[in-house]
Amino acid sequence: MPSAGMPMAELSTAATPMAGTPMAGMPMARMPAVGRAAAGTPAAGMARTGTAMAGTAMSGMSMVAGRPGRLARLRAGETTGAAVLVAAIVAALVWANAAPDSYQALWHWPLTVRIGPAVAALDLRGWVDSGLMTLFFLVVGLEARREIDLGELRDHRRLIVPLAAGLAGMALPALIYLAITAAGPGAAGWGAAMSTDTALALGVLTVVGRELPARIRTFVLTVFVVDDIVALAVIAIAYSGHVRPAALAVAAVAYLGVLACRYLGDRHRMPVFVLLGVTVWGALLASGVDPVVAGLAIGLATPAHLPRRSDLQQATRAVRLFREQPTPQLARTATMGLTATLSANDRLQHTFRTATGLLVVPLFALANAGVPIDAGSLRHALTAPVTIGIVAAYLLGKPVAVLGTSWLIARRSHGALRPPVGWAAVLGSGTIAGIGFTVSLLVAGLAFTGQQLADATLGILLAAAGASLSSLLVYRLTAALPEATRTRALLGGQQAPRDLDTPVDTGRDHVRGPVDAVVTVVEYGDFECPWTEMAAPTARQLLAEHTDIRYVWRHLPLPDVHPHAQLAAEAAEAAGEQGAFWAMHDALLAHQTRLEPGDLLGYAGDLGLDVDRFHRALRQRRFAARVERDVASADRSGVAGTPTFFINDRRHDGPQDPAALAAAIDAARRSATALPAAPAHARGRHELAAA
Repeated sequence: MPSAGMPMAELSTAATPMAGTPMAGMPMARMPAVGRAAAGTPAAGMARTGTAMAGTAMSGMSMVAGRPGRLARLRAGETTGAAVLVAAIVAALVWANAAPDSYQALWHWPLTVRIGPAVAALDLRGWVDSGLMTLFFLVVGLEARREIDLGELRDHRRLIVPLAAGLAGMALPALIYLAITAAGPGAAGWGAAMSTDTALALGVLTVVGRELPARIRTFVLTVFVVDDIVALAVIAIAYSGHVRPAALAVAAVAYLGVLACRYLGDRHRMPVFVLLGVTVWGALLASGVDPVVAGLAIGLATPAHLPRRSDLQQATRAVRLFREQPTPQLARTATMGLTATLSANDRLQHTFRTATGLLVVPLFALANAGVPIDAGSLRHALTAPVTIGIVAAYLLGKPVAVLGTSWLIARRSHGALRPPVGWAAVLGSGTIAGIGFTVSLLVAGLAFTGQQLADATLGILLAAAGASLSSLLVYRLTAALPEATRTRALLGGQQAPRDLDTPVDTGRDHVRGPVDAVVTVVEYGDFECPWTEMAAPTARQLLAEHTDIRYVWRHLPLPDVHPHAQLAAEAAEAAGEQGAFWAMHDALLAHQTRLEPGDLLGYAGDLGLDVDRFHRALRQRRFAARVERDVASADRSGVAGTPTFFINDRRHDGPQDPAALAAAIDAARRSATALPAAPAHARGRHELAAA
């Protein structure tokens, strides 16, 4: 029967030669033995092809290596964004002290925007603080929602500790600030001593902890998002002016519309989403509530999902139709089909992340960090309760609250609820949470004027510098620990959630390497996919260089783009029936452009197989169901393209060159040896073959 995941129209391309005369009636003497004609023996053919394709493979691998994974892109962007942000802070300080009149005149320049009856009148600083910064908080909310839907936080029990730590990390600093200001005139700025700057803190984390596991970044981000939500709620409630209920009701109705956008068709979803998002922002502005709240709320309401294979196949068909009839209408249909395969969350992040990191946040710093600094004002600030309160709140309150809350929850729950990271990482998260800038300056601008605003701004800058140095110290001391101790201190005792839905079964899967290997690498591949062929030397190199790795191949033929892939996958299984799966696997990848039925029979003859038996297996499609099981496991694991790698059940989201995969494998090895082992899966017979 046809494979369940393969449409009949696609299957006919691969299966018709099997049932019809080209294969069923072809005399054996006339079947082209491509491998034999090319080189004489399979091994020689592989060697010749490998030599001939060396340039292509190396070029391909460099192409793969040049496509950084999502986490690598985030870290690179955060490092650059942090550098640009620091430069903007320095520029603001220099400008405000060298030419204070021009600095203030520019940012107080009034700018009115009118759309029909709606009017928004703000100065330039207000448009930056309440307008452009909405996009920054939108990106923060989008990334948090992606972690909840697809990341480690999809196990919602892992949310409990960082949620509690984030709340405590705001309450304790505010109490410290109020204790120091002692109900004086500076007490009104308690909200400026609460919130962490997500962009700057993540950028600093990337710099001071370049080799830190991704799990730590996720924990830190969760703490920060809680921080942002509460801080924006504080702004909305405590630091907003007179609230107009009618406008607030309009914002609430528009936000409900944003939530309902997921039920619209692809054609109308994004325009309606944008219109309603702008309506939420405008209504909040009219209501007297700072509209930056809209960004975070909309981001958290935008779900994320991996591309679905069925959607990708539909998009491919639309592109193929355009190729046959290149009309504007088909071009639009193909473009919309390709775009619709990605979640709105991914599309919005792609649209706004770079702009917010490299433009919006630095522009905010340029508009708000400029305070005049001279000997007198500096002496005043260093002794002012506002400055001291902010510095103490961030440098003491944040780490004590984050670490203390996490420890208390773990102790009271008898270990049932623990941080998803180790205690060194919890402490480092607390110290780096002491970097307050964006929301702190927003609140300071709402609560203070004159000298108190200058004192608060200086305190925020000093706290950010001190928190950065404290975090650097924590992670440098942790790096000096023995490897096993360091891994446990950073990762704790919990295994990360699995991304691979179907565990490796040595009685069913095709495995190269020791059965009890510390690290298991699973690849979903397509024998006709050039990216899969480019990654093949990487797998062989890793197996040759490491004795504690086992490599597992699973089929994911993509018949909508590779018409011979299904047949090739079944041919590999037919060879495996005769104990030659890996030999056929290597031959198929080496001859991707020659996968016709006669070619496959030629490879079987080169490998010394019983060709008649091999032929019958292909003609009867005996292994179609076996291939489909792999395809179904790929669908359940969210795999839509090839090659996709899983390392110890975790998706590898990054380059696929030897260096990148070796680094990911080393991290998995350290984690596997330092953390408790996951429950063992049932073991069956094991198929071993030489690489």
